[in-house]
Amino acid sequence: MGSFLSRLLRALGLGPRAPAAAPATTVSTDSPSQSSSSDSPPRHSRVQALHSTPPWQLHFNTVKETPKLMLIDFTASWCGPCKSMQPVVDAMASKFTDVDFVKIDVDELSDVAQEFGVQAMPTFVLVKKGKEVDRLVGASKDELERKIQKHRGLVPTR
Repeated sequence: MGSFLSRLLRALGLGPRAPAAAPATTVSTDSPSQSSSSDSPPRHSRVQALHSTPPWQLHFNTVKETPKLMLIDFTASWCGPCKSMQPVVDAMASKFTDVDFVKIDVDELSDVAQEFGVQAMPTFVLVKKGKEVDRLVGASKDELERKIQKHRGLVPTR
C-alpha cells in the first residue's frame, strides 16, 4: 500500500514528502502541490479512481441521493483512446466542478462494467439520481462536453 502511494506521488511530481492524507481512491491529491517539478506541470485532478467494489458502492449510493450529475469514465490501462482522453477528462473535471467525475478500470471492476453494460472503451456513462441519463462510447471530446453540458443542471432536460 505504501509503496504504491509513494510511486503514485512521485509520478505526479509530488515527491516523497507529499501528504499521506490523500485517499487511496483518488488519481491525485485534493490540494494543489506547493512545489512543482520543472519537468512536469502541477496536476490537480478532481477525478476519483475507484479500484474496488465497496468504495464504488459507497460513492455511488452517496451521490445518487443528490441531484448531482456523475460522469463514470470506464477505462482500461491498455486502451490507447482511454489514455488520450485522460487529460481531457481531467480538464473537464476542473471546468465542471458541479459534476462528480469517477474513473473505473474495467479490468479491476469488471462487475461494475458489466452492470452498466460496458462493451468498449472508453465508455462514459452519465448518471443522475442513480439512473443513467446518457452515454458516450468512444473518444470524442466535443460530444462528451456537449453531453455534460446538457445534463449538468439540477433539473433534468427532456
